[in-house]
Amino acid sequence: MDWFAAGGNGLLIAVRAIHFAATALVTGSLVFRMGVAKPALRLDQAAGKGLWTQSLRIAWIALAVALVSGVIWLLLQAVSMSGLPFGEAMTSQVLSTVVNQTQFGLVTEIRSALAIVLAACLACDRFPLAGWLALAAGLGLTAAIAWTGHAGSTPGELGDLHLAADALHLVAAAAWIGGLVPLVLLLAAVRRHHAVASASLARDAAQRFSTLGIVSVATLMATGVVNSWILVGSVHALLVSEYGQLLTLKLVVFAAMLAFAAANRVWLTPQLVSSGSEPEALRQLTRNSVVEIALGFAIFAIVGVLGTMHPAFHLVDR
Repeated sequence: MDWFAAGGNGLLIAVRAIHFAATALVTGSLVFRMGVAKPALRLDQAAGKGLWTQSLRIAWIALAVALVSGVIWLLLQAVSMSGLPFGEAMTSQVLSTVVNQTQFGLVTEIRSALAIVLAACLACDRFPLAGWLALAAGLGLTAAIAWTGHAGSTPGELGDLHLAADALHLVAAAAWIGGLVPLVLLLAAVRRHHAVASASLARDAAQRFSTLGIVSVATLMATGVVNSWILVGSVHALLVSEYGQLLTLKLVVFAAMLAFAAANRVWLTPQLVSSGSEPEALRQLTRNSVVEIALGFAIFAIVGVLGTMHPAFHLVDR
């Protein structure tokens, strides 16, 4: 089976995966700003300011990638929906129809507006409320992706449940995986210079992020059960369908992420203020977090494929 070819949709899969990753990085960096960098400003003005500026830079870069990949995704959807070759689909009539007369187009318009609001908030970062407004826009930007996938086409009350679960699933994944990037940059800076933040600040940041991770994991597990029940429906379908097998691969990668996160929480973070063990603990914590990011991006690639496949629920006779 050739999951990542997915019927010739390789380019669409790649663009979706990049867009999901970039959007998660935007939201995760904003969660990190308000949940870690902002408290750090109260503990250590110099280090906290560095964290604040660094997370702002990450948010800008990720937002730019999300916008570019979002435009490409829209163009590829126009080709898919019209059934025309790329050149013939790139007309004002076809694009206008996709944007104005499809659910995907409506969601794209809403998410574009949220991206503009987010960019304005980032540009006005010196104002006190800008950070919270940016976070709200980022959460909306991520949650709205739910309406572009299988959840957006599930009818009735079951569809409402599916949309709510998928939106929460996306936000939790973004907060965890996206937030790991600024955390790793902080830990790496501590290892290199020690003037950027103290070991105690690194420990505080890791503890705060670990708490966020616990909430995210609990949300991911609960909403994942709901999504799997709707899209797969049975253990048999999970085992025998290509959709179910790929979903199983996603669960295996998620379990590996969880193992590294648990090691960080239980073993390494407490060592950051232990005399003599801090440098090695910091090195291992940084390494484990990088592995978590790599596994998280692998999950985005898998999700990019799953979104182009028919759910197992419709393909298997239970």
